[in-house]
Amino acid sequence: MDRILFRGGVVVDGSGAEPSTGDVLVVDGRVAAVGSDVVGLDEGTAGERTRVVDCTGAFVTPGLFDCHVHFLFEQPTMVQILQTPFSLPFYEAIDRMRRTVATGITYVRDAGGADLGLAEAVRRGHVLGPRMQVAIQMISQTGGHGDDWHVCGAHVGLLAEHPGMPSAVVDGPIEMRRKVRELVRAGADVIKVATSGGVLSPRSNPSHGHLRDDEVAELVREATAAGLNVMAHAIATDGIKTAIRNGVRSIEHGIYLDDEAIELMLEHGTWLVPTLSAPRAVLAQADAGAPMSDAVVAKARRVAAVHDASVRRAIEAGVKVAMGTDCGVGVHGTNLEELGHLAALGMPAAKVWAAASGVAAELLGVEAQHGTLEAGKVADVVVIDGAYDEWTGLGERVREVWMAGERVSSRG
Repeated sequence: MDRILFRGGVVVDGSGAEPSTGDVLVVDGRVAAVGSDVVGLDEGTAGERTRVVDCTGAFVTPGLFDCHVHFLFEQPTMVQILQTPFSLPFYEAIDRMRRTVATGITYVRDAGGADLGLAEAVRRGHVLGPRMQVAIQMISQTGGHGDDWHVCGAHVGLLAEHPGMPSAVVDGPIEMRRKVRELVRAGADVIKVATSGGVLSPRSNPSHGHLRDDEVAELVREATAAGLNVMAHAIATDGIKTAIRNGVRSIEHGIYLDDEAIELMLEHGTWLVPTLSAPRAVLAQADAGAPMSDAVVAKARRVAAVHDASVRRAIEAGVKVAMGTDCGVGVHGTNLEELGHLAALGMPAAKVWAAASGVAAELLGVEAQHGTLEAGKVADVVVIDGAYDEWTGLGERVREVWMAGERVSSRG
């Protein structure tokens, strides 16, 4: 019997409850006990040994979640895309996943790019990476956020189509039904749809809603028939409301939220994945001199000006918020910066950690096994130096990361 005791740290259990000093006992890859009364349980029986992890001066969390990443790209520009061999991003993803795990993220939802093969490579243990749900590709209307047509007539997208990642530009309910079925066939764990324009797409406006009710309703109906939830890239107010009314599970970005949209989210139980890091990443890249189009930079500045205020209102209203970064737009491995952004908008520290653990696990439908430190759950454990409500340099303070009772990353 394999026993590990995380001793003497502040336990942030992921439920949103206030943290307290205590211990976490792991037996055979599962959490066995949590709290101040664990002392003595570490002795085991004759012939058993307990490894003790000293967590003095640190806090202990469940394995963390990022509900919106893109492993197949990182800070993309058109020049980079045109000069990258087709297969190279799959190899680059190995390092990106390693960096993600090293920052304490043990479960992700890849919102476009990662295919069934990448997810299987992680599941089979061929490469180190977080547990993963994949959307594979984002469904979009013609001229929408997923349409890679440029005014020169060329089609150049962030992601090259291949047999495991079909094109997903559709118009009308009939095409929508077929496309959902194609993505299910390709191995999607979640269906992603763009109900508004976006920032990085060449010809879409992020303040315009996309797709009609009948199209989104058909998508959700077909996804539900396959047992899958739907996530919606939704920046524009109208696009947010269309998605919520028709039953999507989560709104990604939610930049132009208004009071009616927030009320709809509360009424329907819709999650918000704010990705506050995304516009910041685009602007930082532009300010550093990256070759980005003036149109993309202008769009990023427009949405950044209102994003924080919209998310603050949603937090204050009690909308369920799950952590997502859009890493790939920015740098992989910087995921925990998003937590500081949430805290700056008034979310209490314990709730911030819950957004990246227990609440996120519920969004992804894996809360029975993951997301909180409680007896019986899979022992994904992260040890982080310093105080749990100090957000500066958080990623660099991650000391150890464990998955199912095995240490997978250690600093120093």
